[in-house]
Amino acid sequence: MPQVHEALQRLDRELAVARQAKTSLLKIIHGYGSTGTGGDIRIAVQRRLHELAEAGQIRGCIFGENWSKTDDATWRLLQAASALKSDTDLGRGNRGITVVLL
Repeated sequence: MPQVHEALQRLDRELAVARQAKTSLLKIIHGYGSTGTGGDIRIAVQRRLHELAEAGQIRGCIFGENWSKTDDATWRLLQAASALKSDTDLGRGNRGITVVLL
């Protein structure tokens, strides 16, 4: 189980690798916290991704709790990439994941 700063370093490395590979979409599994009340890593990762989106370094992100056909951003992404409709987390409200658009 990594510390928050280690998890954020890994996030930054994985985003850099994805950019280098010209990947346009990532599904990050950061977990929800071992206590079931929302972990520090989840909060820090979501904060970092929000900051990166605001700075224009990623196109956006969809947090797992919003990864549903009823969410506007998710629906637009599903229209553009219909293969994502078979994602096992779609519609489950899984707070332990985040979809990142690069």
